[in-house]
Amino acid sequence: MSGLMLAMLTSMISTSVVGTALPTIVGELGGQDQYSWVASATMLTMTVSTPLWGKLSDLWGRKLLFQSALGLFVAASLVAGLSQNIGQLIAARAIQGLGVGGLSALAQVILGDIVSPRERGRYSGYMGAVFGISTVAGPLLGGFIVDTDWLGWRWCFYVVVPFAVIAFAVIQRVLKLPKVRRNTSIDIWGATTITASASGLMLLLTLGGTEFEWNSFWTYALGAFSLLMLALAVLSERTARNPILPPRLFRNPTFVLTSIASLFVGMAMFGAMIYLPQYLQIVKGLSPTESGLMTLPMVVALFLAGVISGKIVTQTGRWKIFPVAGLLIVAVGLFLLSRLHVESSQWLIGFDVGVLGVGLGLSMQMLILAAQNGSELRDMASTTAGVSFFRSLGGAVGVAAFGAILTNRLKNEMADMLRAAHIALPGGSSPKLGSPSSIQALPGPIKHIVLEAFTRGLETVFIVGVPIALLGFVATLFLKELPLRGGAAPAPPEPKPLSKDDLVLAGLLLELIAQRIERVTDQPSALLSAVARMAPPDDRTERERARSVAQSVLRPTSRALIAQAAPPRKDLVTGGVSS
Repeated sequence: MSGLMLAMLTSMISTSVVGTALPTIVGELGGQDQYSWVASATMLTMTVSTPLWGKLSDLWGRKLLFQSALGLFVAASLVAGLSQNIGQLIAARAIQGLGVGGLSALAQVILGDIVSPRERGRYSGYMGAVFGISTVAGPLLGGFIVDTDWLGWRWCFYVVVPFAVIAFAVIQRVLKLPKVRRNTSIDIWGATTITASASGLMLLLTLGGTEFEWNSFWTYALGAFSLLMLALAVLSERTARNPILPPRLFRNPTFVLTSIASLFVGMAMFGAMIYLPQYLQIVKGLSPTESGLMTLPMVVALFLAGVISGKIVTQTGRWKIFPVAGLLIVAVGLFLLSRLHVESSQWLIGFDVGVLGVGLGLSMQMLILAAQNGSELRDMASTTAGVSFFRSLGGAVGVAAFGAILTNRLKNEMADMLRAAHIALPGGSSPKLGSPSSIQALPGPIKHIVLEAFTRGLETVFIVGVPIALLGFVATLFLKELPLRGGAAPAPPEPKPLSKDDLVLAGLLLELIAQRIERVTDQPSALLSAVARMAPPDDRTERERARSVAQSVLRPTSRALIAQAAPPRKDLVTGGVSS
């Protein structure tokens, strides 16, 4: 757990550090209209890579893949800090998202491997606490770095390197996991089609209404491409031998409902958290450090809600009430944020973000717990990665969609208010929206128009999140509260030793089964299928796997049982006793 939490802290601190610095970063490199691109690049690659990391860990081991994700994340962070333009930054952030996807998915998978569902509520609370601590420390650290002249925003990316080195060393030393080879192939076609479908949707939501009109060729072309890739992904997953998202998962109501709820949680959470710093720094005129302090109520509430609910689940075994209440509280929090304006007090902002934090703390980890508890052990990695995939997909879609809403509303509102105030800018264009400090330095009338336009745009962003959170609330209502595995059940009684007659009978039965397996033809047989399932899945036919089990397991066990029942025989030559 120490290794897992330290690595998660590394990736989360990097994300939260950059969060408060983004308005300054994009203002210096490209303008506020590029804001959603920088955030969306990480979300997209994190989304499409999440299920693939789980499948790769089945093939090459959890520990190796977890360390690989950590190394990739650190390398991308260094490149992001060296970026000279917005294009380089977006590319580095996209690679960074690949590492974050691996760290977030594999941490939950490893937790599911080593902790029973009944106890997992407490440990999920600890993981939520890591999220809370990183979200507290990140904005404050990011604000301090940006506001310190001799550091600058590039150190927001460099600061994670020492954390990552320590995390890697701790994981190497203390994380002991057996390397179990569970699969022999990777669903490359499925990964490609899933990635292409999500990428097409992201491009449509990000570019629509800005680079091209909604009612245009590019809108319909990207929409058709996304749907085509989605159809091919479904076909690929149904025919692949080891699919990334096994179709049997979608026959599990618990997985389907938790995935839907996680999709809406991701949309609401990331949509709010990404754009809140813009409101605090541009509309309220707070420094990056001050905006980081304003997120404290949210992360403290998230931390307390996650830890307390986890302990209650461990003690009682009841979990459904927490995601149900959490999604409802998220909707309330987003509605309260939508009522903020230029003159809103900091106390009111703190209360509103605190309400949102309580809702997120009650719902995020509990949805993964519910999905894991309702899945078979063989599907633990795929289930965890699948739910994380849909939450990340919701976040990616939310960031892109909310960014498109904000950009279009901002452009239209500024144009209307400039026209109403009879202010004509050179070339008839809108004001250049650089860093928050440059916006605060605009002439009085222009500044007032920009701030009011941002307020109205962000109001729309938050109010759109309310029905999204309510859809997640509806999904959680239909969840069936399955008993958590691994409860404190009484220990089973010690089995009585078998008599000699029982040992002989069991040995003969196993020998008969082995002989029957060897004589069986290619016709379907329930006995053949049952014995074949005792062998790990591989490229051999069912008959070959069953014969292997008969020769390597059934026959040796049969001989051992009969030998155990036979009395010792006296050796007539030496006078000793032989078996």
